[in-house]
Amino acid sequence: MSVDVLLGLQWGDEGKGKIVDVLTPQYNVVARFQGGPNAGHTLEFEGIKHVLHTIPSGIFRDETINVVGNGVVIDPVTLKKEIDALLSMKVPVSERLFISRKANLILPTHRLLDAASEALKGADKIGSTLRGIGPTYMDKTGRNGLRVGDLESKDFNNRYEKLKLKHTELLRSMNYPMTALADLETDFFAAIDFMRTLNLVDSEHLINKFIQSHRTILAEGAQGSLLDIDFGSYPFVTSSNTITAGACTGLGVAPRHIKKVYGIFKAYCTRVGSGPFPTELDNATGEAIRKAGNEFGATTGRPRRCGWLDLPALRYAIMINGVTDLTMTKPDVLSDFDTIQVCTHYEINGERMDYMPYDIVNMDVKPIYISLPGWKTDLTGIDSEDQFPVALSGYIAWLEEQLHVPVSIVSVGPNRKQTIIRKR
Repeated sequence: MSVDVLLGLQWGDEGKGKIVDVLTPQYNVVARFQGGPNAGHTLEFEGIKHVLHTIPSGIFRDETINVVGNGVVIDPVTLKKEIDALLSMKVPVSERLFISRKANLILPTHRLLDAASEALKGADKIGSTLRGIGPTYMDKTGRNGLRVGDLESKDFNNRYEKLKLKHTELLRSMNYPMTALADLETDFFAAIDFMRTLNLVDSEHLINKFIQSHRTILAEGAQGSLLDIDFGSYPFVTSSNTITAGACTGLGVAPRHIKKVYGIFKAYCTRVGSGPFPTELDNATGEAIRKAGNEFGATTGRPRRCGWLDLPALRYAIMINGVTDLTMTKPDVLSDFDTIQVCTHYEINGERMDYMPYDIVNMDVKPIYISLPGWKTDLTGIDSEDQFPVALSGYIAWLEEQLHVPVSIVSVGPNRKQTIIRKR
């Protein structure tokens, strides 16, 4: 059996959590393959909004196994809070959740190092969520991180103290205060004891046994493709591989097992934090999109930067991911606009291009737009493709022509019921 991958094609916040939740009935297993608690996947059903940071978005579905893979970095405190919230809703977490022993742990000092690093950058800060993600991945690649499997070792505390010493020396050299460390450690060790009671597994073996036994598997990505450490708008990126290839290394899955790749994109663009954003609307139009779309970070609460859809960036993300099926979210947010703008090309130094250049971070990019008619219709009550206004159908057809990939799903609201599976 194959593994399907679902990921974001922009700068994150595309609505991945909801779409995973919608697709989960087709799958036996949902597995997170990268990122950490800097992700915020929002699901809404039965009048309740749920935000997951580490746990896969299939956790609410009966008989679905959820795996946190080796490519994820885990904050024990955040994980415990998530699980406590699920248990309060009678979700049988112990039956549904399995955590890789090879996943790295976020320590309290990682969070302090993250804040210290951002403070030193000043105006050049990247807009980190300050969750300790970057420093944890640095320790992982530096080969001295602590992993979930270390919790089962008798000398875990010694390993912790050794890494903590390295971190505190760095923090002193950066003149960063450590007054919060003691309180952070109290919560951390309580959460560590809790984690020892969970299902800790060799996830790469588990996933491949599922493949061999013909279980259906959905790999769930976090953040967005344009934040990929290798292919994103470096250095304003996250610390992991957010693209399809990351599912292979983040779960221990051979590339030959990847089949469908679901790419999620908004009908417009948003970005949190610093970095290039060619179609950003720092004006009343951008504010109108932000207000209509409730564009505030699920993890940080920060207002998202908003702008029109960027086709050069979207084509790039489709290419590097091998996307087979597109999902468009939030066209309902644009329902009040008479016309919709879409960027088809960039103009850089008088040259027109339809792809993202290497040094876009330092370039003066002028977006070239095409205007398309707006649909001027409330989409939130629509429950079939037949009810789409003509302008929306035209918008989708035009995008499919430009992108050469079918738009298979359209989300017209935050609730799982507000999802249209299109006829093929």
